[in-house]
Amino acid sequence: MTPHNELRLLPWSGPDGKPCFLSTDTSDGPVSRLADYTETTQLAVGTELLEHAQKVLIDETSDLEELRLLASDLAGALRDALRVATSRGHRLPATPAHEGDDEGPRLPAAAFC
Repeated sequence: MTPHNELRLLPWSGPDGKPCFLSTDTSDGPVSRLADYTETTQLAVGTELLEHAQKVLIDETSDLEELRLLASDLAGALRDALRVATSRGHRLPATPAHEGDDEGPRLPAAAFC
């Protein structure tokens, strides 16, 4: 649940392009649910766009106009994904710092394969 004293970055911008925020005591209200649904949709669209991009980039007959449109669409999907990541990152619980732990968690190399 989002604490009431913190604002949630919403996955859309206002009419002037500025970020929108939500202040609420609950994470299951109608605007929160709409934001969750929108984030899920944005990430799914980004996944589909990435699959399309891989096909377009392999196709040697793709013209410059198609590549420009693809780049524009990918930039929009990346913007959306970064906004989702920022919003979700702000809602993670703070973890206590451990004395002498300057590097963060250590994972085995196999965790990255």
